[in-house]
Amino acid sequence: MTQVNVLHREAMDLAELAQVAKLRGEIDQSNHLRRQAFTKESSAAALIANHWESEPTRSVLHRSAASLAIECGEFNIANRLIATALSGNPPSEIAEELQDLFIQINLRQYLHRRGLALDEEKLAGLVSN
Repeated sequence: MTQVNVLHREAMDLAELAQVAKLRGEIDQSNHLRRQAFTKESSAAALIANHWESEPTRSVLHRSAASLAIECGEFNIANRLIATALSGNPPSEIAEELQDLFIQINLRQYLHRRGLALDEEKLAGLVSN
């Protein structure tokens, strides 16, 4: 198994443990595990970032790392991961999901800069669909 696969598998295991800890109300442990998952998935994505022929694996790993980055509050890193993924040739479905993640990160900031207010419930509905 390649280093990319090992890191990805470890990241997914940690993300699952983070979810279980969250369900148990162990928020600090959940956050710690999620951060570890993010670090491993980002490392896996970095190892394959310049392997353009490795689609869709390349873009899937970047999407996963970006999602974990968002969950960890690392929005600038998430934006970079999304840009890297989109700079390749991701399948259209993955590209759409990456674009949705970008909007999820940036919509609130955009509206705030424009002086626009949107009900949080409506905003959540926009970015979760």
